[in-house]
Order: sequence, then C-alpha cells, then structure tokens
Amino acid sequence: MLDMELIRKDREAVATALAKRLDPAEVNRALDDIQRLDQERRALIMEIDAERQRRKAEARAYAEAKRSGTTPEPVAPEAERKQLAELESQLDEVQSRLRGTMSELPNLPADDVVAGGKEANRVLRTFGEPPAVEKVRDHVELSRALGLVDHERGVKLGGSGFWMYTGLGARLEWALVNWLIEQNIQAGYEFLLPPHLLLDSAGFAAGQFPKFYDDVYHLDKQSAPRGQFLLPTAETAILGAFQDEILETAKLPLKAFAYTPCYRREAAGSHSDERGTVRGHQFNKVEIFQFTLPEQAGAALEAMVGHVEGLVEKLGLHFQTSLLAAGDSSAAMKKTLDVEVWMPSTGKYKEVSSVSWGGDYQARRAAIRYREPGGKQTRFVHTLNGSALATSRLFPAILEQFQQPDGSVVVPEVLRDKLGTDRLTPIR
Repeated sequence: MLDMELIRKDREAVATALAKRLDPAEVNRALDDIQRLDQERRALIMEIDAERQRRKAEARAYAEAKRSGTTPEPVAPEAERKQLAELESQLDEVQSRLRGTMSELPNLPADDVVAGGKEANRVLRTFGEPPAVEKVRDHVELSRALGLVDHERGVKLGGSGFWMYTGLGARLEWALVNWLIEQNIQAGYEFLLPPHLLLDSAGFAAGQFPKFYDDVYHLDKQSAPRGQFLLPTAETAILGAFQDEILETAKLPLKAFAYTPCYRREAAGSHSDERGTVRGHQFNKVEIFQFTLPEQAGAALEAMVGHVEGLVEKLGLHFQTSLLAAGDSSAAMKKTLDVEVWMPSTGKYKEVSSVSWGGDYQARRAAIRYREPGGKQTRFVHTLNGSALATSRLFPAILEQFQQPDGSVVVPEVLRDKLGTDRLTPIR
C-alpha cells in the first residue's frame, strides 16, 4: 500500500498522482478519511504510552515504598486500570479501519505514465512487419483443421471458457512452455514450481485483494477455513513466498520465475479477438519476477522488457511494445509496458506480456524488506513482474502469422527440435 509518511508530508502530490486513476473527488474523500484515522491513531498511541508510563511510575513508587518500609501510595482504582484495555481496543479498531482504507487505494503511477484508459496507451516500438497472408484464417479454424485444439470436448469437461490441446497441439503448447523455461534459466532467473492453491494473505500482498477478490476461484470456508484460492498468476505465488522476510542486500536483485496454469473467473472471450485460447478460465503462463533495491528498479524494468521482447523476436513474431496509461494498468503497479503480438484475423495486436514495476507498494503489503549495509534499519524492496510468456496467446499468434496458402503452418525454428517437425499440416 502507499507510504503513510508521504501522505502526511505531501498530500497534494499523492492526490495529483492518484487522480490519474481515480476521480479527484473520490481521491480527496479517501485521503480525508485516511488522515483523520491517522490522527486518531496517533492520539490513541500517545494516550496509551502516557498510561503505560503512569503505571510504570506507580509500580516503581510502590516497590520503593515496600523496600523503605513506608506505606505505599494507593494504587489507581480498578475503573482507571481498565482504561488501558479500552484504549488498546480503540486503537485496534482505528488501525483496522485505517489499514482497510489504505488497502483500497491503488499505487501511484510513475511520472511518465499518463492519465486515461486504453485510448491513451502509447506505442513505443515495433518489431518486423505484419506478415502478408493472402487469405487469412483465424486460429480457431486453423486449430480445428490441424487437429491441435478440441474446443467442444474442453467445454464438455469444464464448461464455457475451457479447451483441450490435442496431438501436435498439446506438443506445441508444451514445447513453448519448455522453451520458455530454458530461456528464463539462461537469463539468470531461478525456476520455481509453487502450489496452485494460495492463502488469502498472498492475494492481499500482491494487491489483488480486496478489490479483485471475486475475480478468482475460492475454496469454500468449510474446506479452507484460513481462506484459499486458485492462483490467477504466478506473480501472486512468487511474491507471497517471500512475505515477512528480510532479504539479503548482497543478493539483490533476486530473480525468480515460475510456470503455472492460471485460473480466473473472468468471462471467456466471445468477441472475435478473444475467441479460442485467447481468453479463458485456465491457461498456461511462465512468469518472471524481480525483487530489487529501489535504485536498481529502473534498470531491472528495462532489462525485463528487453528480455520479453527478445523471446517474441526469437519466435519470429511481429509485435509492438506499448506504455500503458494509468487507467489501463494494474492498480498495484506504478508502470506497465505491454508486449503485443499481431493477430492477422482481427487486424489487431494482442498482449502476450505485461511487464510491470510495482515500486514498494506490494512490498509494504507483504512486509518484504532489506537491511541497508552497515545499518540496523530496514527498507522495503521494489518488485517487478512480467509474463515470459503467456502461451495461450502465443499459440494462436503462431498459427495465424505462420499460416500458409496450402493450410499448413510453419513451426518457429526455435521449437522444431522439440516438436520434431518444421510444419503443421491439416489432418485428413
């Protein structure tokens, strides 16, 4: 969440930044509530400290009187002694309300992130040119003709928004996953295979709860009294794995990645640009993550974007990279760049990776810190994450961009050894 000290010292700057994402009136109401609760909290802490000091002085005076043989001063009446418990209870309530209000505020966008939604996103660069396809067939038609995806049996198994890879389609999907794993290891990321069921604390730490609590699949409270949900992205798991830890400064940046299926309640795509495997309730993704010192974050973001672009470039796909406006970015992120592949059937680009810098927003929620060299104080790390990559979107991009007039699809060169062929041909 946000830095309370920053709100105290420069409320105007905080309000200006948040207004890139939220209605200014809503921002000011939230900041008014936060500052009022903060003042109540600080006043209660002063009262509690004063009461504790009074009791300590009383206890010392009583002990001294006993040692000297004089008559001890009478202790405070029981009604007064109960006051401390009441004050502490009030403090707990105020702190809980303050934490709840703070947790609902999004991150402060970076200075170079503009206000607005998708319409304000800015294309930074492109790779290659859109392939010249004489008669474009979309990836759903191609996957059926090539026997790669069984959409009907996927729906039979899981309902709307599910599919089943078959034959060379399953092998292509797995080849992509394995190739991405190898590439991320070569880039210096440690490979993790986390649980797919996470505690609610991990969702809060990532900034996904409470706002997006209903967007994931939760276990019922009887089965999971502590609260558990199916992870929507490995970002949540990697961050959550380091909750409440002080990381070794010498080991930062700490670079990790994970392969997981991702489970989301969001509606499956019905529009032409979200059909097939482009959007669904379960899909595969490889996610990279970095924990850095604050001064390392800028270089880390640039390196992560370059790494992701390099992966898509090695596959030979035409793509562009865009800087997202504040309203189109994740609420937990200061800055996000999307790498988007070209989909010939729709004439649009589709995101295959969002690479984001969270600043210390997630680290505050997760209490992930580092200790400054030679000092006792700790500071919050910065977090960065990015898809590297989402295979369920690479898959259709490969089919559409590499389709041939005879109905076949050329396999990207980097995947041919894993797939055992250089071309996917229609089933007879």
